[in-house]
Amino acid sequence: MPPRRTRTCRLFLFDLDGTLIDSQEDIVRSLDLALGRLHLPAIPAARIGSFVGDGVQALVERALAESAGRPPLPEEAARGVQLFREEYGRHLLDRTHLYPGAAEALERLDWARYALVSNKPADFCRRILEGLGVAGRFDVILGGDSTPDRKPDPGPLLEAMHRCRIPASESVMVGDSRVDIEAGRRAGVFTCGVLGGFRPEEELASSGCDLLIRNLTELCDHFRPPGAGGG
Repeated sequence: MPPRRTRTCRLFLFDLDGTLIDSQEDIVRSLDLALGRLHLPAIPAARIGSFVGDGVQALVERALAESAGRPPLPEEAARGVQLFREEYGRHLLDRTHLYPGAAEALERLDWARYALVSNKPADFCRRILEGLGVAGRFDVILGGDSTPDRKPDPGPLLEAMHRCRIPASESVMVGDSRVDIEAGRRAGVFTCGVLGGFRPEEELASSGCDLLIRNLTELCDHFRPPGAGGG
């Protein structure tokens, strides 16, 4: 069997929810609590998973529409966002954990630099990474409120690469959704989809990503530092 071809990389741009961490239970609980305070019924967890990835505003608006059976008014959406932020701020580390293989991958790939590029608010991102003991591994942590635009706009990825002073040709976007892959493609970086997150496998398989893996440790098989030999 011929050796697996590897690609050089100096910067990994990681998504957070569904990629590095399994946060679904805490997001579901926080949404349910917020909906309860608005006297609205809870939503099945499987549905909420499909709402994640485009930021808090979109998450809450989708949840309100699903629960109430109609699109929320602007003032209802604003109140919903406020309540969700309050509840999630209390519960964001109750059950959230790193995916199997995430800690190992971050340790084994430490010859590269890491940037977090999420649509989740930056304060939540930082608190979660700190609580899970991996914040110190990231040179840059960008949330949905860190730059004027969110993924799938390439702006956050371009900002992360600018701060790290590493070009797109030596960077890789790693995420679990079409939003991540589109942002990476528009930023001109190599894109890697990770199965097992919040999105169905078919979505990633049809996203046009350059590489598709099932566990973050597989990154170690596909990427190498500049100057190292490879197939």
